[in-house]
Amino acid sequence: MTDTPKAEVYVSVDVETAGPIPGEYSMLSIGACLVSDPGTTFSCELKPISGNAVPEAIEVSGLSLERLAETGLEPSLAMDRFSRWLGEVAGDDGRLVFVGLNAPFDWSFVNYYFHRFHGENPFGFTALDIKALYMGATGCDWSETSSSRISKHLQPRLSGDHDALHDALYQAELFRSVRSLVN
Repeated sequence: MTDTPKAEVYVSVDVETAGPIPGEYSMLSIGACLVSDPGTTFSCELKPISGNAVPEAIEVSGLSLERLAETGLEPSLAMDRFSRWLGEVAGDDGRLVFVGLNAPFDWSFVNYYFHRFHGENPFGFTALDIKALYMGATGCDWSETSSSRISKHLQPRLSGDHDALHDALYQAELFRSVRSLVN
């Protein structure tokens, strides 16, 4: 009896953070959507785990550590809710695949937070980077994989604005467009 491979469930994920590395800096918000059904979304804001912040990171997101300390979810609750949502969208037969624009950055925060506050990462070690996929699909150089250059070529309806959910939706559109280049 052979095992039937699980259907891959592509989830576009974006995070806003207080700085460049998890642990020392906080993940401040998570936005996610199903690539195949962008109306199926998840988002939340988190309480900071430290007061460390790079001013430019805070400025670009428009988030406030002080406000999030009062209104954000405890990281353990946020990661439990995210995990529950991921379980619902994957069902029993789905295999989650993390999709991001500069996925190594976003995945590093999500992975750290899942392991520290939830015990395990439902994505495992799957992180698919749209920039790398675009480079492979088009044969361009890495320097040509900025979101602005990809958008100029693919002409998506949406755009990024450093709101985690908006950016997850934008990334999902980019991912679908890049995949259509090779199919």
